Amino acid sequence: MDRLKILVVDDESRMRKLVKDFLVKSNYDVLEAGDGEAALDIFFNQNDIALVVLDIMMPKMDGWQVCREIREYSKVPIIMLTARSDERDELQGFQLGVDEYISKPFSPKILVARIGAILRRTNQLSANEVISCGGIQLDKAAHQVIIEGRTVDLSFKEFELLVYFMENKGIALSREKILNNVWNYDYFGDARTIDTHVKKLRSKLGAKGEMIKTIWGMGYKLEAE
Repeated sequence: MDRLKILVVDDESRMRKLVKDFLVKSNYDVLEAGDGEAALDIFFNQNDIALVVLDIMMPKMDGWQVCREIREYSKVPIIMLTARSDERDELQGFQLGVDEYISKPFSPKILVARIGAILRRTNQLSANEVISCGGIQLDKAAHQVIIEGRTVDLSFKEFELLVYFMENKGIALSREKILNNVWNYDYFGDARTIDTHVKKLRSKLGAKGEMIKTIWGMGYKLEAE
């Protein structure tokens, strides 16, 4: 299979090199741009970019404008990077169709894990339709969950929630990220709906439900046994 191309856009060369080194080790091809205009030139000259890692604060054209321009023509997954931790920025990113939003400083390993999860979710990585984690076997095509030979009956959203947890195992997930990825961007409900669904999911998974850990004040993380 051909290596997927990732476009990394950041005006800091050190940051681009750090991200590139980790992505190359994970078998991706990496293209780089140091400003928004260069990013758009590369994106529209290449018709096979699988994902864009995009900084917000850049010269010539900021990340918001780059995102708007790309979204006019493409649904390519976009991960937005920012040095600011501002809820308004995050909301604006999700309204523009950003797939992930990561604040600096961040762990390159976590960034690579999230890139992999997004590419699997958008079917760009050849992922097995059957996922196994800590004794839970999940068949996405059959919409089936099996634990110790027993089929577990889950609602559609409970199933999607479990898929998201299993594809992001070991990663701390905020309630907002869960809402944006499982309920999609047009959901305007209360983030507490996550707590209700997690409670039901844990109950249905029995002892395996203990793998879904609560991160107080933030969200949840699936830790495999």
